[in-house]
Amino acid sequence: MTGARTGRTAATKQKLFDAALRLVGERGAASVTVEEIAAEAGVAKGTVYYNFASKDALVDALLRHGVELLAGRLRVAEDEARTEAAMSSLVDGMLGFFAEYPAFGQLLVSELWRTPGQWHGTLSLLRDDIVSIIRGQVQRLSDADLLPEGVEVGTAAAALFGTLLVIALDWQVFQPERSRADVRESVLLLVRGLRPG
Repeated sequence: MTGARTGRTAATKQKLFDAALRLVGERGAASVTVEEIAAEAGVAKGTVYYNFASKDALVDALLRHGVELLAGRLRVAEDEARTEAAMSSLVDGMLGFFAEYPAFGQLLVSELWRTPGQWHGTLSLLRDDIVSIIRGQVQRLSDADLLPEGVEVGTAAAALFGTLLVIALDWQVFQPERSRADVRESVLLLVRGLRPG
């Protein structure tokens, strides 16, 4: 019985995540109510509180869950032996994630730079997780002398994160006819353009 209950609980949480993500991505976390999340998920309001202590706890868990999924996609690049293949894998992983979860990209953009943001502490930690993965790949470029002299790896990693986030959203909203491969190659041309000489 416990296995069946655990499966139902996981399925319910996923329904709540999906519903919250759709609503929060469209309108921002602050303007969405527990009642709306429950209705969107097709569950009773009490189900939200049974699974999460509050709307804030649900949004916090949603942010952590989304970043965990994104980090998994980006870590695939660490398995690439060639530096350029690793960067291509990283860019493709981020574009693929935001193609699959465009509302999460909207949530990140709307909440990450909101000042002061209710989830700023959580988002700051989660942003650092993602940027550290990107930093590892940018460090590989630097170690291979593929970054111009004087470019600080941390700044380049943060810039690439922001660039990829905005480009992914721009692609989904304004240029959906473009293929992921085309968008990836455009980003990689930008990265290649940073090379010295």
